[in-house]
Amino acid sequence: MPTALITGVTGQDGSYLAEHLLAKGYRVVGVVRRTSHDSYERIGHLLDRVTIVAADLLDQHSLTTVLGDVKPDEVYNLAAQSFVPTSWSQPVLTGEFTALGVTRLLEAVRLAHPSARFYQASSSEMFGKVHHSPQNESTPFHPRSPYGVAKVYGHHITVNYRESYGMYAVSGILFNHESPRRGLEFVTRRISDGVARIKLGLAKELRLGNLDAKRDWGFAGDYVDAMWRMLQQPAPDDYVIGTGATHSVREFADAAFAHAGLKWEDYVRIDQSLVRPAEVDLLLADPSKARKALGWKPSVTFQQLVEMMVDADLQRLSDGR
Repeated sequence: MPTALITGVTGQDGSYLAEHLLAKGYRVVGVVRRTSHDSYERIGHLLDRVTIVAADLLDQHSLTTVLGDVKPDEVYNLAAQSFVPTSWSQPVLTGEFTALGVTRLLEAVRLAHPSARFYQASSSEMFGKVHHSPQNESTPFHPRSPYGVAKVYGHHITVNYRESYGMYAVSGILFNHESPRRGLEFVTRRISDGVARIKLGLAKELRLGNLDAKRDWGFAGDYVDAMWRMLQQPAPDDYVIGTGATHSVREFADAAFAHAGLKWEDYVRIDQSLVRPAEVDLLLADPSKARKALGWKPSVTFQQLVEMMVDADLQRLSDGR
């Protein structure tokens, strides 16, 4: 039975990846930070099948100890300060987790269990102010937020460990991927939750920022399969993962409200405080390399994703959660 170690196991991607690996017969070990409260809502249904261990991306010793104790076949680094707006108010902390945290985990692998295969969660936010569209593995990075800058560091240090130490280390450059498990602070979930609240009479308006920003949105459950496929290849390499289609925030809102039988124009209000200091206007993936080399393609369409998220929030709020 292969063993996988997942940092960020309590997050959206971590929960879907844990499910995916358990279905494939893995022993799954999830790394969590010691906090004053448990935040296991996304993996509550998996706790009897996932081993939870405590470590912190800010603490080298804890990571090295866990790698030595668990000796995993695969390591998936999904933990980060991952909310872009927060990276402006907490840029140093974002750098510690999202940039230097990658180095600490790679160093733990190198020191304690160098045969492990390592996956780094890179991000389309690294492209930022894009130089050409669509974006592929050779597109230059021009990050437009402290989060994007930190992700570029994490990406390059992963390449560096691969080239310097011969480690099996890869980065998945994932474009935006959403689900009913997405945090409420993210715009897609803000929209699906807002639509549900308005439909159920719990709210009268939805405040959004830049409606013209365009993203390549896919379903998180599809994208964790791509992560796993990357670590099954004969040689380590980096891959762009996305749908190859782009939609604006306005289009997402339109589809979400329409699914609930409403018109978005009647409820959406622009809130300048939600506009980024430096906007990323357009992100669009060219996933042809992953399609060819990994045999990966998304199974959930944009419309299906929007409807899935709205339906889940309607159900959740109807149940009083």
